[in-house]
Amino acid sequence: MAPTPRPGVLLGVDVGMARVGVAASDRDGMLATPVKTLKRDVKKSSDIYVLVKLAAEREVAQIFVGLPRSMSGGETASTTMARDYARDLANALMRSGSSVDVRLVDERLTTVSAHRSLHEAGLDGRKHRAVVDQVAAVEILQQVLEMRRNGQHSPGQLAAPDVQGTGDDD
Repeated sequence: MAPTPRPGVLLGVDVGMARVGVAASDRDGMLATPVKTLKRDVKKSSDIYVLVKLAAEREVAQIFVGLPRSMSGGETASTTMARDYARDLANALMRSGSSVDVRLVDERLTTVSAHRSLHEAGLDGRKHRAVVDQVAAVEILQQVLEMRRNGQHSPGQLAAPDVQGTGDDD
């Protein structure tokens, strides 16, 4: 018998080189909605600290970071970036005293799908950049919610914090 998922809000995160899209579920895990787009801050990690704050404010149970793989399922530079980001987020959560799990889930084609959805909704292509990361985060999280409804209560792979919790971002 599969373990019961932890109750609470779930966050979906779409990590890019310049921006980070964030989506959240309702407490019952039925629907994912966009939250915000953060400016990626590689040097100061302010985007990661915003996510830690959001997790505390919204009583988040789990965070799902999209793992971009190649179409054949292979690893790319973006895959490594997402893994590093998820580990840094897990470290920051641990340092804050949070026990929220960070998990990586396959997100092939979510950004392409997000652009398509925005185009179909009639949004001008030049305006996509402002919201496409949020829409991709919604798609990542909606995929997770569907997996949970189908019995996978902790989909993806755990992004474990460093044993000491220091990481290489300090």
